[in-house]
Amino acid sequence: MKLELYQVDAFTEEIFHGNPACVVPLKNWLPDEILLKIARENAVAETAFFIDNGSDTIQLRWFTPEIEMDLCGHATLATAHSLISILNYQNSRIVFETRSGELTVDVKDGIYYMDFPSRMPEASALPDTISQSLNIQPKEVFKARDYVLVYDSEEDIRNIKIERSIFDLINLDPGGVVVTSAGTDSDFVSRYFTPQSSILEDPVTGSAHCSLIPFWSSRLGKDKLFARQLSERGGQLYCENKNERVIVAGKAKTYSVGYLWIE
Repeated sequence: MKLELYQVDAFTEEIFHGNPACVVPLKNWLPDEILLKIARENAVAETAFFIDNGSDTIQLRWFTPEIEMDLCGHATLATAHSLISILNYQNSRIVFETRSGELTVDVKDGIYYMDFPSRMPEASALPDTISQSLNIQPKEVFKARDYVLVYDSEEDIRNIKIERSIFDLINLDPGGVVVTSAGTDSDFVSRYFTPQSSILEDPVTGSAHCSLIPFWSSRLGKDKLFARQLSERGGQLYCENKNERVIVAGKAKTYSVGYLWIE
């Protein structure tokens, strides 16, 4: 079976920056085992699979090389970009049917505005395994899907190192650990790490901003925010807090268009 395959760099205007995602359009759902094998073969943080049968909503699922995810921002952005820029999708609003409910993406001036559920993190204790894996300890600890570790400065975030042999002793499936602080030339910055994952540090994590946006909106007293993720590739996110929902927005660039064969 021959399938189309697109690779898109999300949350960036430049190739080789942002977070790469693969996007595979399907006519019908393949067995989960095959979807997972494709994601492993693609060897990027997320592969998105979608079915557009001409209805009002497009079915969308996300797989890492290890598991199916409940929500993925950069692969959603990559899918919307593929529909608009490669497949000539005619509507400027895209509605995806997903494990996290209906997700809407509005496209304007090359920016993809994704409407996601808000996940306000709550104060939490930090597991010893995570604490022992960090070279710099956080000032505050919160948790929603992900642990949200708050630091004093952007310099702290840039200097954080993970001792993976310790970090990988904990399983947070499907979550991870986001470290964050106020930014110097942005409202806030972050980095994101996933234990027991083939990719330890995610380049840009849209879904983590479901917690970061309400947190920093409350702390900074503003609803519209600009964020940077300080991975090696880096990424920029345009954010808005809307109470029960958040807007996570960014740009994207197509890296490749091709095919894969599974038989």
